[in-house]
Amino acid sequence: VFGGQFGGMGGRGGMGGMENIFSMFGGGGMPGGMGGMGGMGGMGGMGGHPNMRRTKSKPRATVNHIPFSLEDLYQGVTKKYKITRTVNGSERPETVTIDVKPGWKKGTKLTFEGKGDQPPGQLAGDVVFVIDEKPHPHFRREGNDLVYDQDILLAQALCGFAFKIPTLDKRALRIDISEVVTPGYVKVVPGEGMPYRQGEAKGDLKIRFNIRFPSSLTG
Repeated sequence: VFGGQFGGMGGRGGMGGMENIFSMFGGGGMPGGMGGMGGMGGMGGMGGHPNMRRTKSKPRATVNHIPFSLEDLYQGVTKKYKITRTVNGSERPETVTIDVKPGWKKGTKLTFEGKGDQPPGQLAGDVVFVIDEKPHPHFRREGNDLVYDQDILLAQALCGFAFKIPTLDKRALRIDISEVVTPGYVKVVPGEGMPYRQGEAKGDLKIRFNIRFPSSLTG
């Protein structure tokens, strides 16, 4: 098979055609047989390119969960925290500032790049703070809405009444009920919920009523 392919390289037969190929590269023929390939010895340097450097690895980020009150998440707050990072075997105390914006939710993450541990020969890791939410005695958060439970008497449910709710920004919000309150009724107060992360808009306040029925009827 190979003879048929190389036979057309000229009528000189044998390796004559091969001599012409090497002469094209300035080899002047094949003196000393294949000895001319000795120049390939310089390829030994390909074992490691001098400009190729190993990329430094980065340790896993350190994750910290920080609980905030619903009041802090409503109004926003700035707090400083002390951290201790290990750099090349030595401990270094540092302080980071957490700037919580109004309306932030549980699970919001803040990453401080290069503030984590740095083992010898590696890059400095990151520190991640995850926002958590403390339970509130009166409100429960549902997205950007706030839910408030109010106990009322049957007479109040039938005849109407008024009451005040202490808000997260320390206001006394007056609520007037003129309609009949039935089981499962929810009064929605627009704009009295949690702030949105962008803009000044707020969610709603949802008031759920628990009607306390009398245990007995009197004539």
